[in-house]
Amino acid sequence: MAVSSVAIAANLDEEITNLKAEVSAHSSKIFQLEQKILHPVDTRLAVSLTLADRGGLDLDSVELFVDGQAVTSHLYTARESGSLRQGGTQQLFTGNLANGTHTLKAIITARAANDRFVRRESTHRFQKRPGALRLELALDAKAPDYEPRVSFVERK
Repeated sequence: MAVSSVAIAANLDEEITNLKAEVSAHSSKIFQLEQKILHPVDTRLAVSLTLADRGGLDLDSVELFVDGQAVTSHLYTARESGSLRQGGTQQLFTGNLANGTHTLKAIITARAANDRFVRRESTHRFQKRPGALRLELALDAKAPDYEPRVSFVERK
């Protein structure tokens, strides 16, 4: 009887492992479908942030508005700010937007390399057309004044 109990337990373990794999595969498919429904490619807007001059700014926070509506705000940890200074890119926002003319406003607070606290508000008007649109905010603050500048780059 001990042998058959071991065989039954082994079969149950194998069945459980197979069921877990099926559940994982179904979860992945459901997530992909949710993304297609929540963020259809035809209306998708993605906004990211990079530091063009990696030594000029130590980011404190970023607030983002689309057509006057707040869509995201982020307070930076030392680790996140360091990652951006090393060349990283941060995805700030992904959402849906109807075709037409829109306004993106970014409010950036940071400490400049000359140890001065700065706050910049920048606005960018853009035309959303069918298809995905990626906007990149590039922050730059060069010596000697370390005056922050925000540039917007549109990518298809």
